[in-house]
Amino acid sequence: MRLDKYLKVSRLIKRRTVANEACDGKGTLTVENGQMTFHVSLASTHIVNLYLGKASDAADHEADWLEPTTDTVTYSDGTSEEVYGFDIPVTAVDTDFDLAILGTKGKWYDHIVSVRNAEPKTEQAVETPADGAYTAAVVLEGGSGRATVESPAALTVAEGKMTATIVWSSPNYDYMIVDGEKYLPTNTEGNSTFEIPVAALGTPLAVTADTVAMSKPHEIEYTLTFTLE
Repeated sequence: MRLDKYLKVSRLIKRRTVANEACDGKGTLTVENGQMTFHVSLASTHIVNLYLGKASDAADHEADWLEPTTDTVTYSDGTSEEVYGFDIPVTAVDTDFDLAILGTKGKWYDHIVSVRNAEPKTEQAVETPADGAYTAAVVLEGGSGRATVESPAALTVAEGKMTATIVWSSPNYDYMIVDGEKYLPTNTEGNSTFEIPVAALGTPLAVTADTVAMSKPHEIEYTLTFTLE
């Protein structure tokens, strides 16, 4: 994955705290074209501008003030409200930097902040569709790269559980293993065909396929990713 497409969830740590002005200090760090930007939603609209530097220098550099965005935050009790957020340029993670804050009373305050504990943003699995018959695009990864599977594949959902029909490009696979369970071919002629469970759409599914095409049977590790068409 290209670095400039990587989204990370991080924490903005303030060495001096301002009560009720940060939503737990968490935000989103975006890396694009080698430049990092940290977006954080505050807990109110009481902070109207930020400045990367000292409070004493802010007034002379108005062109460099960071303007707020209007964000909607939802609290644990289910209520929501509009607050201010900011996109803060970041030159390095885990490194302290000066950030001046301008409140509604018109006074700048110095803070030392840092962005720490950056973690990759996990993709949410696609919701299981309603019971029925579907077709799904299949992406196969792993092995030598010579084997393929038919795509799209038939996907059946029954009682909320998904099953896919996998047809290999070879008749030489004699079993597959998914989540510790062994599955045998459903056919005796033609390319090896299996019906296997699918835990989630849009998420790589680790499988093992045993091939007898070599001098000895050989188990090969693959992943299959299914996307509804």
